[in-house]
Amino acid sequence: MILNELIKNIVYKDLKGIEDLEVTGLEFDSRKVKPGTAFIAQRGLHADGHLFIDSALENGAVAVFCEEFPEALKDEVTYIKVADTVHATGILAAAFYGFPSMKMKVVGVTGTNGKTSVATLLFRLFMQLGYTAGLISTISYRINDVEETASFTTPDPIKIQQLMAKMVEAGCGYCFMEVSSHAIHQHRIAGIHFSGGIFTNITHDHLDYHKTFSEYIKAKQRFFDVLPAGAFALTNTDDKNGRIMVQNTKARVLTYSLRTMADYHCKVLESHFDGMLLNLNGQEVWTRFVGKFNAYNLLAVFAAAVNLEQDLQEVYSGISNLTPVKGRFETIRSLDGKLAVVDYAHTPDALQNVLNAIAGIRTGAEQVITVVGAGGDRDRSKRPEMAKEAVMGSDKVILTSDNPRTEEPAQIIHEMEAGVEKRYQSKVVSIENRREAIKTAVMIANPGDIILIAGKGHENYQDVKGVKHHFDDVEEVKKCFGMEE
Repeated sequence: MILNELIKNIVYKDLKGIEDLEVTGLEFDSRKVKPGTAFIAQRGLHADGHLFIDSALENGAVAVFCEEFPEALKDEVTYIKVADTVHATGILAAAFYGFPSMKMKVVGVTGTNGKTSVATLLFRLFMQLGYTAGLISTISYRINDVEETASFTTPDPIKIQQLMAKMVEAGCGYCFMEVSSHAIHQHRIAGIHFSGGIFTNITHDHLDYHKTFSEYIKAKQRFFDVLPAGAFALTNTDDKNGRIMVQNTKARVLTYSLRTMADYHCKVLESHFDGMLLNLNGQEVWTRFVGKFNAYNLLAVFAAAVNLEQDLQEVYSGISNLTPVKGRFETIRSLDGKLAVVDYAHTPDALQNVLNAIAGIRTGAEQVITVVGAGGDRDRSKRPEMAKEAVMGSDKVILTSDNPRTEEPAQIIHEMEAGVEKRYQSKVVSIENRREAIKTAVMIANPGDIILIAGKGHENYQDVKGVKHHFDDVEEVKKCFGMEE
């Protein structure tokens, strides 16, 4: 692409050099720069890209986007000064890849819990309905049947536009993507034209990054603030912040609820460990999902599909054929009748939802044994809350390691123990090794008991001191059940 065509899409303060040079790629990491690349000097959380301009030039950069010009300018390089290089990155990437989000319908899903399930289930539903579609989620990036393991909930803006361009090239008419609060705050979604946005819920999370719950809410709200007038904004009004999310949006506001009057509503009629019967906007639908939190997810999927102009009866049929997302209330039953539930629940609210779902199905005679930890280098305020929810909803609790990252697992567990009231301490044990914790839970369980393994879900690793070691909760449970393949 010629530089002068690229820069038509941004507001820049100054330009030094020629505008008609060829740009063959965009990078904000100087190490990835190749001859012909335009380098974007971002000021990040841990490093200032302006310090790496010389390195980018040595690797062949022909243009530099920056907030301040370097002291020494090279004649053969073009320098463009912008107010905010981080925000400009998404716009430039969208332009470089031909604005792919304008060529399909993109729906973003934001909230604390449920993002992965809603985005993935929408992708699966539309594939069932015969469309070609793309998915950008915590678990994977998908273009029809081609899958790539995800590295972030929402990738960087250049990667997003690359993915979307590939989706368009593959003929995708739809893209469903998770939109994290980090991505909104860091302008990773700049340059994307959204046809719709979905709000699931919001609870305390990521306060290590946003510092206050108020700032966390504002980050989520900004997504809806920038939705265009032609889009839909679907919000969960059973969440007390559901209305706040959409109060400034230009998009068409739609509501969904299990408890109050709304545009889209749902009621759980029956609930079992192999599924539940729902009344979904007036029609009964059997689903293979468990728990009210999944009823919310399916209701959001239903409402979004209807607003994407899909046939109502085909949507009902499609939802009844959907299966749960990996690591989300994934059940494994042993030969002697023990039931394990593996779930990604890694916030107090998500853990409470899963335990409530179990409580709503159990007969009362079974024990609920919960194995749970908390991630290192993340929001420490939720650690005691995680333990508190576990003991409130379980007969026995094993506190263990999750992804400790650079922290000591014992210290994380100690901080979780602070949330256990004295009267509950007798039913709590701490086992630092997660494998041993799962083995212990299976060993003490009786036939019919329910073992909840919470926190990691689909993840197949443990992050310890910056090294990811293979670890899969489902695999560990199956080994303990004697079900190894």
